[in-house]
Amino acid sequence: MINRRKFIALSALGSAALIDKKMMAAEQTNSIGAKPVVISTWDAGIEANKAAWKILGAGGRALDAVEAGVMVTEASQNCCVGLGANPDRDGFVTLDACIMDEFFNCGSVAFLERIKHPIAVARRVMEKTPHVMLVGEGAQRFAIAEGFPLEGQTLSPNAQKAYDEWLKKSEYKPVINIENKNNRGSSVPSQFESGEFNHDTIGMVAMDAKGNLSGSCTTSGMGFKMRGRVGDSPIIGAGLFVDNEVGACTATGQGEDVIRIVGSHTVIELMRQGLSPEAACKKAVERLVKIKGAKAKEIQVAFLALNKKGVTGAFAIHKGFSYALKTEGVEKLVTAKSLLAG
Repeated sequence: MINRRKFIALSALGSAALIDKKMMAAEQTNSIGAKPVVISTWDAGIEANKAAWKILGAGGRALDAVEAGVMVTEASQNCCVGLGANPDRDGFVTLDACIMDEFFNCGSVAFLERIKHPIAVARRVMEKTPHVMLVGEGAQRFAIAEGFPLEGQTLSPNAQKAYDEWLKKSEYKPVINIENKNNRGSSVPSQFESGEFNHDTIGMVAMDAKGNLSGSCTTSGMGFKMRGRVGDSPIIGAGLFVDNEVGACTATGQGEDVIRIVGSHTVIELMRQGLSPEAACKKAVERLVKIKGAKAKEIQVAFLALNKKGVTGAFAIHKGFSYALKTEGVEKLVTAKSLLAG
């Protein structure tokens, strides 16, 4: 026989479960839940998604889409991904990228110089070598052997201007949310001109018409970083992870802290336990904020995820993170929820 105390406890548990189910249902209703679908970080993702959609909309493979999509950003001279990016503190642009398909195949390059499309090199590493990651001179030699041209070392005009300003004080001062053009107020923000423009990443995950998932992530890393610094973006499990039975996730923000919690893999494992993409991203952010304590107010980290049902979600430490979404008949920039108001 159930006594009154047990009855009240069971009723409370039942009510909590009902609330969780209602919250989950609300998220599902407010999400796209369609395929094919592609999502990518920040407002630069709008143009990147268009390139990815040309492949997805024609019935193509998600892997091809996520490679083609971020190549648009890598080729742009008006952002800080690719060879147009801010250099390290020695004046050289170094690039990181990784890619992962629906079969757990993955490839990565880090500390790569003078190659226009590191994401394409990462895919060659995945498909043509027994390795997952190549770095530095070895990665460059491999790229050249695969037919990638060696580009010049001249900085882009904007990067040269930012570097010259940075050299006046040589202060390393990250600025959160600087990736988002909507937070800049112009295509060349005052922070860029003063040498405070810090980092930019584009992460992209997609589901194709067959329901298969893939993801990519590419970056120039933090502007004016120490020579040789590598963040989370080329690290499978940190900046990107894909599990075709569960979903795909990518990260953006301060890479050192994403690495601390193996961020993207953590989100996938939370989704495996039944959490929605947004709820899983939020849980990972909460874990990181708990680790960082008061220092969490000084950094931005955001996660972006897509589950096997085509439902998308994101969450950030601070407000200001947005992601681009594209599916049939829908193209929009979505403002993510955040844990902290600042």
